[in-house]
Amino acid sequence: MTLLLQVSDPHFGTERPAVVEALVRLALALKPQVLLLSGDITQRATRAQFVAAQALVQRLQVPHCLAVPGNHDIPLFQLPLRLLRPYARYSAAFGAELEPSLEADDLLLLAVNTTRWWRHADGQLSAAQVARVAQRLARARPGQRRVVMVHQPLVVTRPEDEKNRLHGHAAALQAWGAAGVDLIVGGHIHLPFVLPLAGGGWAVQAGTAVSRRVRPGAGNSVNLIRIDAAASERAVVERWDHDPAQGGFVPREMHRLLAPLQHPAR
Repeated sequence: MTLLLQVSDPHFGTERPAVVEALVRLALALKPQVLLLSGDITQRATRAQFVAAQALVQRLQVPHCLAVPGNHDIPLFQLPLRLLRPYARYSAAFGAELEPSLEADDLLLLAVNTTRWWRHADGQLSAAQVARVAQRLARARPGQRRVVMVHQPLVVTRPEDEKNRLHGHAAALQAWGAAGVDLIVGGHIHLPFVLPLAGGGWAVQAGTAVSRRVRPGAGNSVNLIRIDAAASERAVVERWDHDPAQGGFVPREMHRLLAPLQHPAR
């Protein structure tokens, strides 16, 4: 079995120190094998904020870390850097590969960069990205769960979040569903949910892990994703919320993701 810890939208520069410490304790206790950083790692893409994010990753002591940039990980106000080297600081902290991947006996994980320097908040999937990911998903080995990680969501649950959906989401949902995707994990909207996709597979969204930039009714949270090729479930997704009264992260919801349901995605 492979245990993945999804940490999204920490927005370093706005982090809550007590929540950061609670996250470290959670990771050290549960010992996940893979850390998923699904974007907006920093608030304003400063060197100091990336250094703080790196320090957290090191303290979590997770053997494998896969990250994708979020829109906040591109400098907003430093226009020459944004235009000419938008990912320079991100790459210095998390590597030059903006779309890393990971393979194990029970897992194929593909990360996709959905940010664009010319877009302030919304993201985009190109036709080439959609096709490349679909082709790779279709070549997954028997027993591998197929997971795609993005930053901005492909589906949303609230009308006010429609503007945050990825440009190119319809083509991606169709192509990746046909290629057998199991999970599409993301962040950006600071609203955790698990939703079956009409084309196949499940959307798994995470809240903000440690930032004070929480949405009403959705505090700090992370996802734990359990992958077991021998089990009947595609995956088991647990949402862990930070509870100030208990001084740590506590389990709040668990979803056993079985065969895909034919529910329409918004």
